[in-house]
Amino acid sequence: MSDNGLDHISILTDAGGRRSLLRAFGAAGLAALAAACGQAGGTTGGTAGGTTKDPETGKLNVMASPQQDWIDKQVATFKTKFSIDTAASRLSGGEALAKLKAEAGNPSFDIWWGSPSDSFISAKKQGLLMQYKSPAAADIPDKVKDKDGYWTGIYVGSIGWAINTKRAQEKNIPEPKVWDDLLKPVYKGEIVMAHPATSGTALTSMATVLQMKKRDEAEFWKWAKAFHNNVLQYTKSGAGPMAILERAEAAVGVVFSHDIFVSVEKGLPIKLTFPTDGTGYEVGAMALLKGAKNVASAKKWYDWALSVEGQEIGQTVKAYQAPSNPKAKAPKPEFLQVKLIDYDAEYVGTVEEKIRDKFTEDIAPQPKS
Repeated sequence: MSDNGLDHISILTDAGGRRSLLRAFGAAGLAALAAACGQAGGTTGGTAGGTTKDPETGKLNVMASPQQDWIDKQVATFKTKFSIDTAASRLSGGEALAKLKAEAGNPSFDIWWGSPSDSFISAKKQGLLMQYKSPAAADIPDKVKDKDGYWTGIYVGSIGWAINTKRAQEKNIPEPKVWDDLLKPVYKGEIVMAHPATSGTALTSMATVLQMKKRDEAEFWKWAKAFHNNVLQYTKSGAGPMAILERAEAAVGVVFSHDIFVSVEKGLPIKLTFPTDGTGYEVGAMALLKGAKNVASAKKWYDWALSVEGQEIGQTVKAYQAPSNPKAKAPKPEFLQVKLIDYDAEYVGTVEEKIRDKFTEDIAPQPKS
């Protein structure tokens, strides 16, 4: 374990020991687990095994937050398999949570699929989710699902840095090594990141720094303001910075590692690195929404999305998040075998709204597109 206590081994270890967790994840090799499952909160809805059968409507509306290609493939496969008329709209994590709050109790969607569990923890506390203990969730490790059945993890991903090596070389810009390097004058106008108010990726990134600052909010906001001075642009979605990096308009992007690797595969001068002092990670989750109108269809999606078949679709369209089902093949397990902080999603769920609001009010306005 490193002196600062941020070694990824701390996340792998529980009362049963490191070996038992590695065995539980099998070949998938997930080296990152949610630090906490949700606490009691929210309002109980329908649960598996209940006495009331949900009516079959033959329809489903999905609010989704992963990559668009993955959403499209997931929806098309589900429609073919279950003959359910399924529509999906992509909203970034912050947008999705804001929409749920605005539509509380009468959502226009039935299920929320994707986005960091921090947001689901917040939504649970606000009574926006429906409890559902899916039979398929039995295969999912306890560390990546809510103990009360309000949300279940479907993938895991770690925060990385994208470096445009061509631009960095031409401008004599060194590769950053630790988070505080991003405050150096040499990076002024050379950093791109999504906005924490609209993006789960950016929220995870900022929550990582906050926890590395030992949850000292004064120190964190001092850091955030200095970081902002070096930012060229905030994008709406978490993967948005990659288009800017690909055009060589900036040198450094703060993005989930699986999104960075898509650009690397294109043969572009993009390098994936990780901060040596530790990085944060997400447990991408899903949940039924309180007040959903197509509950039976939503439960079918939920159960299927936890299956091996449902979890291996992403990698066919270059979505390289690691699946939460240990029986599913992990496309890039090395992205999780890095130095990870002991990321406390439960804590982030309690401060998420404050981070989003204060960043918008005191650091930078939300991007329009």
